[in-house]
Amino acid sequence: MILIAVAIILLCKVYGKTCFDPNTDCVLTTALLLAGCSSSSPLIPNIFLISLYYQSYPPVFNPAQVDPGVTTAIANIIGQARLEVRVGYFGICINDDGGSFLCSNNASALAEQVSVDQDPLNLIWVASTFKDNIVFPYLIIVAIIFAFFTFVILATFPGWHEEYNDQDSVRDVKPFPSRPVSQAALALIFISAVFTLVSVLWQHTASVAASTIAQDLGNGSVKSGVGTSAIVLGWFGFALLIVVTIGLLVMILSIRLLDDLIDPES
Repeated sequence: MILIAVAIILLCKVYGKTCFDPNTDCVLTTALLLAGCSSSSPLIPNIFLISLYYQSYPPVFNPAQVDPGVTTAIANIIGQARLEVRVGYFGICINDDGGSFLCSNNASALAEQVSVDQDPLNLIWVASTFKDNIVFPYLIIVAIIFAFFTFVILATFPGWHEEYNDQDSVRDVKPFPSRPVSQAALALIFISAVFTLVSVLWQHTASVAASTIAQDLGNGSVKSGVGTSAIVLGWFGFALLIVVTIGLLVMILSIRLLDDLIDPES
């Protein structure tokens, strides 16, 4: 997905067009979101949905706890474990020494790289269950495809060109884009925005819920957090799609208004 976004930007540069438009930026941000934790490349492990890690802290006590003393048993089991696990859409990253992350889409392969003392509560397995059973990336993939097709349609819109008038003088003219083509682009980008909204809401709600439950179960010994970068990328991509949708809608309505002013009987 990142290669697709980069290819689009390169094509824009080749043909002399600006690439800092909302549609292209949306493809790039959502592609980065999907690429989180898919490799050990710099910055990629920092794009994650949730993180789970061992850390001792004062446990939270509540009257609803039947056995508050279980926190002591959990702390004894964990010992000196310091493993951190991060989950993305298509991969999991682990770090057991505070250094670089080791990432893979195969949780079993990652589990073979650590000992029992490093992951006594099977956080790698918990992360794998979250990725396989809760995370659903395909809506956002469809949204990226629709946004890409919208970009292709927008590239077919006529640009400025020179024409000669009756006095043989040159003037710059930019024809209106075809109404059916404009409406097709609007429909595609609107569907893309809806799919992105559903996917980002799903991601945000599921991540917060899973993070809270995991930390409560490991009360006093396991901490968890939601990836801020993934949330920002998701909502920023949705905002860009809304900008494109509103822009296309305003353009179509403006062209229709101009047509009505020029030819009221049409």
